[in-house]
Amino acid sequence: MRIYQIHDDDNVGVVLESIGAGAEFSIGGVRGTARQAIPAGHKIALAAIPAGAALIKYGWPIGRATADIAPGDWVHSHNLVTGIEGPLEYTYSPQPRRTPETGAAPAPEFFGFRRADGRVGVRNELWIVPTVGCVAQLARRLAELASPRLVTGTVEGVFAFPHTYGCSQLGDDLRHTQRALAGLIRHPNAGGVLLLGLGCENNSIERQLEVCGRIDPQRVKFLAAQNASDETQEAMRLLEELAGYAAGFRRAPCPASALVLGMKCGGSDGFSGITANPLVGRISDMAAAWGASVLLTEVPEMFGAEQILMNRARDRATFEAVVSLVNGFKQYFLTHGQPVYENPAPGNRQGGITTLEEKSLGCIEKGGQATVEAVLDYGRPPSGPGLALVNAPGNDGVSSTALVIAGATLVLFTTGRGTPLGTPAPTLKISTNSALAQWKRNWIDFDAGRLLSQNADPKALAQELLQLTLDTASGLYRARNETNGMRDIAIFKTGVTV
Repeated sequence: MRIYQIHDDDNVGVVLESIGAGAEFSIGGVRGTARQAIPAGHKIALAAIPAGAALIKYGWPIGRATADIAPGDWVHSHNLVTGIEGPLEYTYSPQPRRTPETGAAPAPEFFGFRRADGRVGVRNELWIVPTVGCVAQLARRLAELASPRLVTGTVEGVFAFPHTYGCSQLGDDLRHTQRALAGLIRHPNAGGVLLLGLGCENNSIERQLEVCGRIDPQRVKFLAAQNASDETQEAMRLLEELAGYAAGFRRAPCPASALVLGMKCGGSDGFSGITANPLVGRISDMAAAWGASVLLTEVPEMFGAEQILMNRARDRATFEAVVSLVNGFKQYFLTHGQPVYENPAPGNRQGGITTLEEKSLGCIEKGGQATVEAVLDYGRPPSGPGLALVNAPGNDGVSSTALVIAGATLVLFTTGRGTPLGTPAPTLKISTNSALAQWKRNWIDFDAGRLLSQNADPKALAQELLQLTLDTASGLYRARNETNGMRDIAIFKTGVTV
């Protein structure tokens, strides 16, 4: 029986293949017998754990036992409960800065599109961004009409990003929508943007442009549909102008430091923190060492692992920002009368994850070991290189969108259960187990499960994933979400609807 112990201090291991009751095991000098049938990805006790005691995985507590647990017992929701509470006080205990060995090699290059503002895109597309949900389907129809005519030369696609917001919103809720749309309008993967409004919405074109700040009128055009007798004809004229501008861009060699990588996991399982997430963490360390920006979000999936991130803060001010991020999100739950630990999702539990602490400890592996350089509010881009934490929830659509509106030009998305979800940017799906990669070939771009199924070398597999990332950035590879037409946005809604 194959069991994986992540950390020497762990009193639970991960079962790599489903086992029946009575199966014998031996790991780290511990010998025993499985006392119940245990599914793959789930936990088995490696020691006697009395009721009330902490269960340890990743070297950290993942909750407490609700009953006495014997060696060989299946550990899951029937005998393990979370220990997460509301806002806490934290101690500033900085770790020495570490230079990851993965960053020792020279930074590679990729072929990207250099924009007038100095940023670099990995795609050269036309984007249609509606200010309000009333014109969402019009935006979609315009993209369908324009694609056959305008996708030529270096213009790689025409895409609309419909949503349901932009009117009947107040205060911070409206500002969230405006920030999200501003992030799309500024995004370097778009060679040209049509901002499409209705004409009577709260989020008027004028108000949206104020949030965007300075824009290039050659790159961004706008149209209020109520102001044109034939909105389709006028929109097509503007899109043709944008296509002419975007066609002037060509791919050119760019250093890897110009990348902005978003790190995301969704549909996690018991293997996520063993295979795919640590592998993506190696990419995070390499990218950060080369001077690229790396974005990590899903704040509720930091609960229980937040002290690790706090200890890696670059200075006290950054530590305080991480504390505010975590406690602020906990208060967000409590303000709405909800518990802070209402996670993992049903699919996570089926895959072997029991508590939010366990999920979080695996989730933050995507951030590698790099220093936490900054904390970004929702919709704010990074101001410098390195690892930054982005304020957004764990929901796949909302958190993925948050990475893109912060400027992620490419997203590395790990999954143990599988999902077709995509973002406006190339979204590489990285499976935590080989069975998923084989079963859902049309969804999965990379099989990190080979770390276990083939005992692949982690460094070699990281180099393979890095090459796929660079090939994707260079346009040599199209992510499955792109070939499947999966490009969605989900805006973080926080307030009332009028």
